[in-house]
Amino acid sequence: MLYRGIEVTYESIREWCEKFGQQYANQLRRKRPYIADKWHLDEVVVTIEGQQYYLWRAVDSEGNVLDVLLQRHRDTKAAHRFFRKLLKKQGFVPRVIVTDKLKSYAAAKKQVLKSVEHRQHKGLNNRVENSHQPTRTRERRMRRFKSPGQAQRFLSSFEPIRQHFHPKQHQLTAPRYREQLRQRFEDWRDVACLKPAA
Repeated sequence: MLYRGIEVTYESIREWCEKFGQQYANQLRRKRPYIADKWHLDEVVVTIEGQQYYLWRAVDSEGNVLDVLLQRHRDTKAAHRFFRKLLKKQGFVPRVIVTDKLKSYAAAKKQVLKSVEHRQHKGLNNRVENSHQPTRTRERRMRRFKSPGQAQRFLSSFEPIRQHFHPKQHQLTAPRYREQLRQRFEDWRDVACLKPAA
């Protein structure tokens, strides 16, 4: 909005995020150059309106968040649903999946990902567990999510957009990091249809 010299309220911004956030997130996902064929999967408890839900998350071996899904359970049916959603969104089958030792993963994997290597080990899954941290931070700032639907909508758009503006600085030289940020802001202006003011 600075480009156009327009002042808006926080409520307007929140409404725009709800209306356009998923569209922007989907376009940014399509701009990702590469998704690795090794996926890390995990689930974490989220409390909404006094009820426990499970936030399922998949991250590739490069740290890219592939998808999130909020569900009431973490049984085989829930794992099966998450696998199906992942495959539909990514459009290909991974070479390897890495999970903790939750039995639901193995049972659902036999139904959906028969040919995929499955590694079950708590220590191998730190990559996806670390990926939950921004969600926890955002949850505290928002004083928890208000409803399951609101949480799913927010996280589905928040994750790709947040990640877009956070290249892995520790893996890049300073000039390369600046170049990546420049390119990502350029991509954002393209996605959000922003043009610098004349």
